[in-house]
Amino acid sequence: MKTTGSVLTKITLGILVAASVTACNNKPAATQTAAPTTTATSDKGTTAYINSDSLLSKYEYAKDMQARLTEKGKAAESEVVAKQQALGREIADYQKVAATLAADKRQETEQRLTREQQDFQKFQQSETAAFQSEQASETNKLYQKTADFAKEFAKQKGYKLVLTYSKAAPGVLYVDPSLDVTEDAVKMLNDAYAKDKK
Repeated sequence: MKTTGSVLTKITLGILVAASVTACNNKPAATQTAAPTTTATSDKGTTAYINSDSLLSKYEYAKDMQARLTEKGKAAESEVVAKQQALGREIADYQKVAATLAADKRQETEQRLTREQQDFQKFQQSETAAFQSEQASETNKLYQKTADFAKEFAKQKGYKLVLTYSKAAPGVLYVDPSLDVTEDAVKMLNDAYAKDKK
């Protein structure tokens, strides 16, 4: 079972990928006559970026998702550890009395314990796979929410390109701070999420 730290690292990387959506206005250039619905960005150009580190720490949906996955990860890990400890006690108890058992009883017990070990390994693999599947599903939901948001955000603000920036995984060496739209994006995302929760 992976630790919750590595789970959160994977979530972070998933969100970084999600936040790197390039959003373009889909209307052909010849038909673009309407001004953007909010403040025009002519003084800043048509490019903006969202700081994905800040997005992860401030977007309530991402924080709730991390909390859900952490809780489920801990519960699954506890169940695996409990079964592992029970099997370990059973093996230790057998080892204490193995020398006093008849050969056929010893062989029967060892075969049973071998089956139980195999069953435990299958259970552990199944729990890990189930958790990873749920983690992937949650990450995909976050990706889709972020991608949908980036497209609408770009249309509303008149951006042709929305990039992501992160100190954890820098793909850009320098970004002018005037292009940072993170606070605006986080506010809009949190407002939408608050409405969804009601």
